[in-house]
This record gives sequence, structure tokens and C-alpha cells, in this order.
Amino acid sequence: MAELKADDGNDGDGVQIDLISAERLKGLRTMEKIRLILDGVHDDNIVILERGLSPDEESKLIEVTMSEISPDGFTGIEIETYPGESSGESGILGRLMGKRDDGKLTVIGPANRIETLHKDQNLLSTLITRK
Repeated sequence: MAELKADDGNDGDGVQIDLISAERLKGLRTMEKIRLILDGVHDDNIVILERGLSPDEESKLIEVTMSEISPDGFTGIEIETYPGESSGESGILGRLMGKRDDGKLTVIGPANRIETLHKDQNLLSTLITRK
């Protein structure tokens, strides 16, 4: 899966979605991945990762995001991973132990534009609003 940018062509009125392949992220260091993600989100894009981040990378993403939040500008991110938590070591306990489930898709977007409507192991339903 390659990086893809989709927009409905309405001069900024649409929602742009950046689909980033696992191959694209594979050769990047943690901070390079975080910058790639946050640069897209700062541009009000929705970023979808073919493969999710490791627990350490996700923690660093949240840390960097918190440092960039400003009252009159960037509102932060909303991040959802599919599939959701499952039983066994790929759930929260597994994440705490540093185990990683590579078969997951991660959706990241501006906190003021993305809202999770429903999430379970079979469905991730997200509402993306325009500006």
C-alpha cells in the first residue's frame, strides 16, 4: 500500500486523507514518523497508518502532541486503532509488556475534526467533520 492523498477537490472544503503504508514508515526513525504524522494533522488532514505504531512510538506521539497544543491554534489529536483491544497479550496487558500487534490500522486526526462513533473488534466507525 502506498501513500495516497485523497481530496474531493473543493478548494480546501473537503477532507484530505493520507494513507501511509507500512513500507513508507519502515525506514523512518521514531521522530521522523511522528513529524510525518503531526505535519499531516497540523494541515487538518486525517492520517491513516497501514500498521500502527509501537507502544513507545505512540507514547512519544502523545508527548510531542501535548507540547504542540496551543489555545488559539492546534487542538491536539484523536487516535484510534483497529482492531480494538482483544483478549490475550495483544490487548492492554500486552501493550504494557511491550508486545505489539502488527495487524492493526491506526487513524489519527485533529481532535476538533474526528469523533469515534463506535469501536469494537469488527468495526471502527468514525465521523470526520469539515472545518
